[in-house]
Amino acid sequence: MAEAKTQEIPYKVYLSEEEIPTHWQNIRADMKTDHRPLLNPGTGEPLKAEELEPIFCSELVKQELNDEDKFIEIPEEIRNFYKMYRPSPLVRAYNLEKALDTPAKIYYKFEGGNTSGSHKLNSAIAQAYFAKEQGLKGVTTETGAGQWGTALAMACAYLGLDCKVYMVKCSAEQKPYRKSVMETYGAEVVSSPSDTTEVGAKILESDPDNSGSLGTAISEAVEVATKSDGYRYVLGSVLNQVLLHQSIIGQEAKAAMDKIGEYPDIIIGCAGGGSNLGGLMVSYMSDKLNGKANPYFIAVEPASCPTLTRGKFAYDFCDTGMVTPLAKMYTLGSQFIPSADHAGGLRFHGMSPILSQLYHDGYIDEARAVEQTKVFEAAELFARTEGTLPAPESSHAIAVAIDEALKAKEEGEEKTILFNLTGTGYFDMSAYEQYNNGTMKNYVPTDEELQAGFEKIPPVGNEVPEE
Repeated sequence: MAEAKTQEIPYKVYLSEEEIPTHWQNIRADMKTDHRPLLNPGTGEPLKAEELEPIFCSELVKQELNDEDKFIEIPEEIRNFYKMYRPSPLVRAYNLEKALDTPAKIYYKFEGGNTSGSHKLNSAIAQAYFAKEQGLKGVTTETGAGQWGTALAMACAYLGLDCKVYMVKCSAEQKPYRKSVMETYGAEVVSSPSDTTEVGAKILESDPDNSGSLGTAISEAVEVATKSDGYRYVLGSVLNQVLLHQSIIGQEAKAAMDKIGEYPDIIIGCAGGGSNLGGLMVSYMSDKLNGKANPYFIAVEPASCPTLTRGKFAYDFCDTGMVTPLAKMYTLGSQFIPSADHAGGLRFHGMSPILSQLYHDGYIDEARAVEQTKVFEAAELFARTEGTLPAPESSHAIAVAIDEALKAKEEGEEKTILFNLTGTGYFDMSAYEQYNNGTMKNYVPTDEELQAGFEKIPPVGNEVPEE
């Protein structure tokens, strides 16, 4: 074991309240190839704003379609809300470095310092704010592991909006106290698939034991929103608007690293729908797209839901019920139902169109899929050295950060690594219990199982294969 390093950089680097970003950063304005437009599944034509407004809030539709403005001002009320838990700290993982005996410098942005326990609140308050400004009664949504549902319930309670959450069934069973927290904030929580919607009832009729998926929960939430006066649907990941709101993470991270004269060689984020990595990378990706620097970006996903590593780059539905617009993204097919593993927030069949295009064009350098047991091995080492119990989703990034630090040790290179720790794991104790007692299983879908999902990808928009 190497001797303890001289601590020249503080464990935590904080910005002041005055340094909280005043604008969200829109990476689409910098992209060399903008992602393909959303399509109407019936006509195959690009969707217009008026076609999206029955589903989403009007201001959020504008943000979704904005590919020109590099920065979009954050309303003062949202900035004041941010001050309750922002700016979040940039942390130097000195103890983890010591345990690994690595010359690498490891930093993480810690986004778990609020009751939702995750970064999701950054977008939840924004989406709830624009719903309130539009005069709506409430919003509907889906949630996987529960971080997004909790965050939205908090935001809606703050603004006096109704909130209805469809929670993936297997996650609801694994994390019952997430439901309790959401209900404490006034949300109505329904296990999905449910018999409260047409699409849910249809799924249960053909498969009564269906464990649920984010795609199914999205279908139910969209159905309720479009059939209820004064309601709109909101989403916690994937969409352009969500990555826009989460850009506050990357802007703060870069400002904090600038303060201590550091610039990352490697940037790592877990990837389910894209809000985690998308939020962290934005300012550094802007540097890369504009030729100012060349950091190495790694997206990490569960081996049980290998969207980037084994998916198809194609137009597909964002939901299992096939009622949403078509998005050009890496996808496993909207009918793919991932195994009921503990990375509930990373079980979406598709990936953000922004991240998908950046990965397809080579600006996101690499995607890796990691099995559950390796994820929890990394999570426990992190908890024992750094003192924070990480969520399973965030622990995917930890696992690869450890791999990169050990690689730096083998090669004798001093690398600077930055990853996003966007969630705490205190609602995931059943998962930790299974890992510790040796009953946790790894699951990797077969090629045949993936092919069954690919076969349901619609032909619309995919008539000419992508080169």
